[in-house]
Amino acid sequence: MAIDKITTPAIADDAVTNAKVSYNNNQFRNIIINGDMSIAQRATSVTGIQSSGYRTVDRFKQTFSGSLVGTWTQSQSTDVPTGQGFSTSLKLDCTTADASLAANESLKIQQRFEGQNLQYLKKGTSSAESLTLSFWVKSAKTGTYICELVDNDNGRQISKSYTISSANTWEKKTITYPGDTTGALDNDNAQSLVLNWWLVAGSNFSSGTLSTTWTSTTDANRAVGNVDLADSTDNDWYVTGVQLEAGTSASDFEFLPVDVNLERCQRYLQFIDAEYFVVPRFNNGTGKPLGQLTFPKTMRASPTGTATGTFLSSTGYAGTPSFYNIQPVCLALEGANSIAANVVEYLHGGIFKMEAEL
Repeated sequence: MAIDKITTPAIADDAVTNAKVSYNNNQFRNIIINGDMSIAQRATSVTGIQSSGYRTVDRFKQTFSGSLVGTWTQSQSTDVPTGQGFSTSLKLDCTTADASLAANESLKIQQRFEGQNLQYLKKGTSSAESLTLSFWVKSAKTGTYICELVDNDNGRQISKSYTISSANTWEKKTITYPGDTTGALDNDNAQSLVLNWWLVAGSNFSSGTLSTTWTSTTDANRAVGNVDLADSTDNDWYVTGVQLEAGTSASDFEFLPVDVNLERCQRYLQFIDAEYFVVPRFNNGTGKPLGQLTFPKTMRASPTGTATGTFLSSTGYAGTPSFYNIQPVCLALEGANSIAANVVEYLHGGIFKMEAEL
């Protein structure tokens, strides 16, 4: 039987391309975690904010310094730039203005990074990589704002400005920071690099000359020219689509599957339903049951734990268990009330919050 000779490839070389199959040859290039603001494990809205903390959208911290810098509502908003693929943003709304800004007052939104995740940037060497930040921003208050990178390990920083030109209009901003040949980042799980969006800056942080190149930190040079977002209750500020990557140009935003995005956030924060994860094993000699909770994801460090809700058991006791010997992968528990010796217990009904933020 004759066999026809194949002279032409069945698929032409240019018929299948990386772009057509959405291939990503540089996965996780975005140093930012949760840059699309899609994960908000704590809450979707918090009012009356007057102090530093993580409130709504995971991995983004609102920080204050000095005395009271107004009162704020923070929320995970559905107001997003049209046609960009984003569903949520982080919103700050000034609900009580700061009538007189003190010299030591400041307000920032920030994300903090582990040094061990940034070694490829080669900071502190002659081959140090530049970093490019891109994001979408919107505010009722136009003017100059400052974005700052801070090297906590070596006491260094660099600030760059961006301008919101049109009120209440989504605008995309791109900022490039040159590589820093001084000061290597520690190769550990502690806080090494911080990205700050300045929103309020008293004169202690704005009376000098803006440090647009890497330098030893001088507070007066960090946020020169920044607007005062706390001067009116008409003011708000939105951000989404945040990407920080090595190089001198911004690539398209790296969208991750929601489960992958959640798992990255769970390194720093987990809420765990006791009904599924806690099995006290035996009487510990004092009449109380012992048990172990294994975390769904390994955490950055041994977390701080809190328990909320009503905890019940298979034999009827109720009460909040106590924590001891907490590790990044699990924790040991002691039940609140006594049980009979060697009786197996199953806790359910409560929630454990485990936090290992930077």
